[in-house]
Amino acid sequence: MKKSQRNTQILLLSIGIFLFILTYLYYPSINKDEPFKNETTKQDFGENPSEDQSTTFEKMEYKGLYDFDKPFNVTSEEAFILNEDPDIVHMKNMRVTLYLGNNRIVEINSLKGRYNKVSYNCYFEQEVVASDGDILITADNLDLLATNNFVEIYNNVKLDHTTGYLRADKIDYNFETKNFKVSMFDDKSVKMKVIR
Repeated sequence: MKKSQRNTQILLLSIGIFLFILTYLYYPSINKDEPFKNETTKQDFGENPSEDQSTTFEKMEYKGLYDFDKPFNVTSEEAFILNEDPDIVHMKNMRVTLYLGNNRIVEINSLKGRYNKVSYNCYFEQEVVASDGDILITADNLDLLATNNFVEIYNNVKLDHTTGYLRADKIDYNFETKNFKVSMFDDKSVKMKVIR
């Protein structure tokens, strides 16, 4: 084999590996909703969005996948989609039912929330309650990102379990393994009680 052919093959192989890493490892990790994550909904449900700016619905339901293989349903009593961002559904009384392995079911409810029809990401706001039967979590916000195997729960988080409870500013919680990472926004200590 000639040296120029070998160099060409090595170059093509390198480009192929680079494209594979970019496509399958780097690109899925980019969170397209990051600027959207901490926004509050633009319309308050107390006032109806105008007809020319949005489409409104009652008793809406969507289906999606969490962590690539776990199905979930998203429902709400009332919802609207703004014409300027048709992939985002703003919901009132948002509810997600997540079906995990071993016939475990997780239910997440909130007064308000947003659902991205493209990425399947769910953002819960106001009086968030999540439970899998053993653990009860309440907070102001919860982000269920479809590509992560954990949920981000933040602002006034309370986690109650038969073995104890904790309060924190933020928890990253995995419903499958029931492991969590606790953090505070400042130097305050985490309040936790563990019973054996």
